[in-house]
Amino acid sequence: MTERENWLRAVEFRCPLWIPCGVGFSPLTWHVHRERLVEVCLRHPLLFPEFQAQQVKFDEFGPVYRAGEYFRDNWGCLWYNSIGGLEGQVVEHPLARWDALEGYLPPDPKKLSERGDRDWAKIRERAAAAKQKGDRVSGDGERLFDRLYFLRGFENLMLDIATDDPHLPALIAMLTEYEMELIGLWLELGVDIMSFHTDIGTQRALMISPEKFRQYIKPMYMQLFQRCRKAGVHVYLSSDGNLLSIIDDLVECGVSAHDPQVRANSIEGIVRCYKGRLCANVDLDRQMFAFCSPEDVYRHVEEVVEAMFDPRGGLMVSGSVWDGNTPIENIEALCSAVEDFCLKGRRTVTSDGPSSHLLLAATERPIPTIR
Repeated sequence: MTERENWLRAVEFRCPLWIPCGVGFSPLTWHVHRERLVEVCLRHPLLFPEFQAQQVKFDEFGPVYRAGEYFRDNWGCLWYNSIGGLEGQVVEHPLARWDALEGYLPPDPKKLSERGDRDWAKIRERAAAAKQKGDRVSGDGERLFDRLYFLRGFENLMLDIATDDPHLPALIAMLTEYEMELIGLWLELGVDIMSFHTDIGTQRALMISPEKFRQYIKPMYMQLFQRCRKAGVHVYLSSDGNLLSIIDDLVECGVSAHDPQVRANSIEGIVRCYKGRLCANVDLDRQMFAFCSPEDVYRHVEEVVEAMFDPRGGLMVSGSVWDGNTPIENIEALCSAVEDFCLKGRRTVTSDGPSSHLLLAATERPIPTIR
């Protein structure tokens, strides 16, 4: 079975043979751990099957990741970074004043991405190569709610929504029109998934009330996501924070998979709102990784898988290390646990198809020794 087919089975609740998963690191994490992190990746080929050590650049950061640097993107937003290896933040907003909206033009998606040029010929070549290998092909739908506060400024946007500012619908319509054109370009390539980034949650709740979400943001989501779903393309939504109050809305809009964070939503909340209804790419509790033992990390992954596992699917697991303080031993434990519980514990296959239970190869094993 190809990686693509297994991923689609998980999203569509069609009995995947393993739990789709991944572990990722920020440029800062690579910068701090360097060769030690390379060694971890080499010890876990199931997680990093195409890893090439020579391609890792420990000290080379891209735009918006270099400390002390300003960078203006193609939307006119000025970014500043204070911690090398982590993404900076927008410090100057092109639409901070409403009078700038008249005459403002977003970048041309046929030529530009957020921070650089977009070469559709090369994108088409990469998509064809991925299909040939049996990999998923994803389209980048860029940013939604976060694009609004990048353009207006966070405080401005909160006031706009709270006071029902009459300019706000025009701003949302402009973004929707841009996104519809961008989606159309990706759909022409025959993508399997359209991915969107739209941070809208805090650690405890939405940034705005559910009622305001339904008034202003949900109609945009509905239009964009249904465009994808009607074309037979899945919608992957990456959105940090606690979104439990709008999961029904996301399902209605057409979201196929979302990445709920354990710390913000709790395992119990994710089980209650997602299990059996919406594929959850569970974002493991990265806020604990720097402050616990390797054993704690390992058991955390086990707890998530045991709570969310459904033989039909609907579960993915994502482990991310973004800081420079997480011990390398904890990173090793994270990789071992994700491999053990998601990849080594593949379901048995009989003549009648996949079995109804998961053989978790790691369940009866001791926590691996950290090298």
